[in-house]
Amino acid sequence: MYYNPQQNTKKYFHKNLFSNFKVTYICVTLKLLNMKREIKHTFYFTQTPEEVWEYLTKPELMAQWLMPNDFKPVVGHHFRFTNPNNTFVVCEVLEVKPFTHLSYVWKNDWAVTKTPYTSKVSWTLTPIEGGTELFLVHSGFEVFKNLMDHNGGWISLCKKLGELLKADK
Repeated sequence: MYYNPQQNTKKYFHKNLFSNFKVTYICVTLKLLNMKREIKHTFYFTQTPEEVWEYLTKPELMAQWLMPNDFKPVVGHHFRFTNPNNTFVVCEVLEVKPFTHLSYVWKNDWAVTKTPYTSKVSWTLTPIEGGTELFLVHSGFEVFKNLMDHNGGWISLCKKLGELLKADK
């Protein structure tokens, strides 16, 4: 049988587009269900771990690159970040190992977002030749959109952190 693309293109395209869409949708959905629901990034700074640590733990410095907050590096301390739209991220400090590791619970403002989630932010600082390696893990996402939004946010925020560290030197 001879295929005439001018006569059957629309029908052929429609049939194959949606056939491929279904297969792609199923594959992507299964992949998302099985994927680790976490963000991982490694950043490198020329400053010492002590200098980077200050920007992770001093509220006035955190406010310059992250958000205004009432943070204290004390295990069990409850604090919150205030977003520019006056919503809150409610947190609790889980671990503090000065100059090496910090982690806290990260909860969104459920009343405003209507998509509740609780996640964990962990920072690990490692001294390297010429500076510090900062490893970020933000885990516990249940909704792919939240993971994607936070992933882009962390990249942008840590770029700003790097600029502040350079300017402070």
